[in-house]
Amino acid sequence: MDGQQVAIKHTFSSRRVKTGEEENKKEEEEEEEKEEERVSVFTEVLKMESTHLLSGSKKRVKIHPHTVTAKYATHAPYSPQPGVHTHFPQPGDEGYDDAPSFEDFGSFLEETSDRKQLTEGKKWPMTLFGAKDKDKDTMSKPQAAGGGGDGSEGGAKASKGSGRGVGEQLASFGEASVSASRLTWVGLVGAALAHGCLIVLTRLASERFSLGPLFLLLVRSIVQLLSVAVPLHRGENPFGPQGYRLRLLCYGIAYSLSLCCAYSSLTFVSPGNGTTTWRLATTALSATLAFLLLEERLGLADGITIAAGLCGLGLVLLPTADESNSDIPTDPVAFWRGAFGWSLSALAGLWMALALVGYRSLKERVGVGTALFTVSWTGCLLAPASLVLLQEGWSWPMSAPAWGLVLGLVACSIAAFLGMTHALTRLHPALVSASQSLEIPVAMLLHLAVLPLAPTAPEVVGSVMVILSVGWLVAMKLLPSRGGGRRQREEYEEILDSPIK
Repeated sequence: MDGQQVAIKHTFSSRRVKTGEEENKKEEEEEEEKEEERVSVFTEVLKMESTHLLSGSKKRVKIHPHTVTAKYATHAPYSPQPGVHTHFPQPGDEGYDDAPSFEDFGSFLEETSDRKQLTEGKKWPMTLFGAKDKDKDTMSKPQAAGGGGDGSEGGAKASKGSGRGVGEQLASFGEASVSASRLTWVGLVGAALAHGCLIVLTRLASERFSLGPLFLLLVRSIVQLLSVAVPLHRGENPFGPQGYRLRLLCYGIAYSLSLCCAYSSLTFVSPGNGTTTWRLATTALSATLAFLLLEERLGLADGITIAAGLCGLGLVLLPTADESNSDIPTDPVAFWRGAFGWSLSALAGLWMALALVGYRSLKERVGVGTALFTVSWTGCLLAPASLVLLQEGWSWPMSAPAWGLVLGLVACSIAAFLGMTHALTRLHPALVSASQSLEIPVAMLLHLAVLPLAPTAPEVVGSVMVILSVGWLVAMKLLPSRGGGRRQREEYEEILDSPIK
């Protein structure tokens, strides 16, 4: 009997344990359901926020652990969706100021957004200079947490800084913006100077050392393959992030095709005419394609300035008196060679405009180093194909001055590419191309110093117009306007007074 009683007690205790486990499971399931309900409520509030912001209403939402409180100032009556508990507390009510504001969930949205998962989720595992130390951030966080005194001082400084006047804050914002713009335009002007040197070096290599333009393009593409070290050092895939590789490939092909067409045209037309046609077509087509493909428009002042620069390029292209003499019969072979050269220059402008607009759409995903590597390896494939297609002779530098000229050409091409590509992350493609029109007067001045050839009157007038247009463009972008300070101050004060910050 005693054994039976012990067995019965054991079964009852085991049943109690099982029922306790079942109750715990039920409680966990209920908590999970509550969490799911809270998440659904939060998503509904997000939808309401986006809807009312688009409709022009102003609203301040606070999330509480148990309820959702919302303060509305709508232009039209609002009916809450079923299942969402909403009420309208006034300032001073219980729980109104204690609950975290809606803006506190911005960091949560950034941490869980798809964009951050794309940029920080997967990185290229291969690195050239070793793996990155991932514990640097984790080591710095405890140090920052341990310095309590420093944190209090930093908080005091922050509160002191937040109490500054609107004018001082606007001045700091303006200084940062102007400094970044100055760096961008300095890079653009440097790229234009490098392009001008590139024109002269290409002509010298062709005339004095018998080095073909396509051969020079192939050499510079091979040397630029070393730029693969930049994305590898940063832990990035040198062929671009996943989902953007096809667009990056199209960008590289368009850029390399533009260079192949431009360098091939130098065989049929003079370097000055070919380069000027290339730049004119690139500027005009980049403005059109940016508007059609990216919906980026130029301002009225920018459009007028760019049009003046294009008129200057047109003056440079005017034929001389000897070329326009109609008494001499025209050779059909020379005519068609010239027509083919002009067509290649215009086609090079089209490809370059597509490349500029293409990188403009990839500016947030693809770095400058990755873009340079893409242009390099696609150029290594397309330059030999162009050599075979046009049957251009293969010539190799046989002296130290020739090799020095080739290395200088490579350095100028890299500097020009970096300046242009960095500027595309901040400026309109047409503005970037228009600023590079400065290469025409720079090349003309260098020709006067190296090759004593007197320019014609239209070339001088056109070059002056190009210089003035680029200078005016830089001045408009960097010099502050008269009424800009007051307008920015009024806009900033309006933002400070608005309920949505």
